[in-house]
Amino acid sequence: MRGNPIVQSLAWAALLGTALPLPAAESLPLLLAETEQGQADVALYLVSEKLDGVRAFWDGQALRTRKGHTIQVPSWFVAQFPAQPLDGELWIGRGDFERLSGIVRRQTPDDSQWQQVRYLVFELPQSPGTFRQRALALRELTARLALPWLQAVEQWEFGSREALEKKLEQIVRGGGEGLMLHRADAAYVTGRSDVLLKLKAWHDAEATVIGHQPGRGKYAGMLGALRVRTAGGVEFMLGTGLSDADRRQPPPVGTLITFRYRELTGRGLPRFASYHRPRDL
Repeated sequence: MRGNPIVQSLAWAALLGTALPLPAAESLPLLLAETEQGQADVALYLVSEKLDGVRAFWDGQALRTRKGHTIQVPSWFVAQFPAQPLDGELWIGRGDFERLSGIVRRQTPDDSQWQQVRYLVFELPQSPGTFRQRALALRELTARLALPWLQAVEQWEFGSREALEKKLEQIVRGGGEGLMLHRADAAYVTGRSDVLLKLKAWHDAEATVIGHQPGRGKYAGMLGALRVRTAGGVEFMLGTGLSDADRRQPPPVGTLITFRYRELTGRGLPRFASYHRPRDL
């Protein structure tokens, strides 16, 4: 096969069903969460588990990622999906993001792998009413369709912050990421908004890779650390959290990544920062 190497790679990927970085697309106007820092009256919110999955928007014809890429799925997976839009996460289980990402990225979907995937939905985009009303309509919709892989995300209510913190502890102890708080009286909105809050034992943020620090000792010949820059212009080295596979094939310069941290120093640097994953889905 001769010619442009990128075209060759895409052709081989199509033939072999392997995963490649997705081409550029237009980001979708979805609701994005702010961070909960003790400011919320928890009684005003419906609360669900924060899922470590792949955000997926059903537009009535196709599943799309947060960045607008079409997700290649087996026809049976979406054959009975409704015409109305849905917003949710493709999910396998706690701690299984890497395996899920590999399944979602395949150019030719693998039926046996997709049988492990569920689409857990938490919103009816553009629908009228409050979030409480939309959550009820979503439960009724998924119950009516009765598809094992299409489920409404369970929503809880808590009368106190103490009860909320106990639930967070339970979720984290079980291997979960945290909780999502959605104002029960909120109309449907898009963009980053405090009608949706994320509550985690760790904070997370995004940064762009601007350089690679060579490894030493046992990491000689591999990546030692990533030099990254946040949207606010803060630069720092990120070496914790990288697997050997990440060190052998590090995220290229220009890649947007997600990292986790405990708190910010007085100079705005993340304390105990740890690499999480590329932010490309």
